[in-house]
Amino acid sequence: MNVESIVALALFAFVSSITPGPNNLMILASGVNFGFVRSIPHWLGISVGFSIMLLGVGSGLHTVFTQYPWAYELVRFLGAGYLLWMAWQLARSSAPASDAPTTSKPLGFMGAAAFQWVNPKAWVMAITAAATYLPTPAQPLHIAYLALVFMVVNLPCVAIWASFGSGLRQVLQSPKKLRIFNGLMAAGLVASLYPMLKN
Repeated sequence: MNVESIVALALFAFVSSITPGPNNLMILASGVNFGFVRSIPHWLGISVGFSIMLLGVGSGLHTVFTQYPWAYELVRFLGAGYLLWMAWQLARSSAPASDAPTTSKPLGFMGAAAFQWVNPKAWVMAITAAATYLPTPAQPLHIAYLALVFMVVNLPCVAIWASFGSGLRQVLQSPKKLRIFNGLMAAGLVASLYPMLKN
């Protein structure tokens, strides 16, 4: 990859990573409900999981979807189902009583990494990045550059959402405010499905 391609890829990675989507809404909610430090495994799982997905897509996994369009539809609808379940869980969650033990916990590294494989926006990003920024045929070094650039750009973008959520934590101290926030984030997760599933 030449410098211009890397700059163009970095810009695409920035725009697609910083804009709202399932990952960013979930890490924002995690920052509010659990704070930044407890959300770190979730944050790292998003970036590492997506980079691993990019390695797979860049290595030819996307051709499976070209040859078998039903497989892509299956992933999209499985992802939609999982997002709806996550939205339901988020909408039902509320602040625990001050004297109650905390039983809820944030999404961990493996859960966040695995989520990328059923995240419709992640698939769109990965397939678009591979189709646009990889030469034909793509060498392993090109694919590694693609994944590395995305990880370097994606990490701080996702951290911004986690930090913003952590900052909102002070504002949303009351259970009522937290319930309203979680309800809005759940609605946002459901709404994020529309552009990805309307086609």
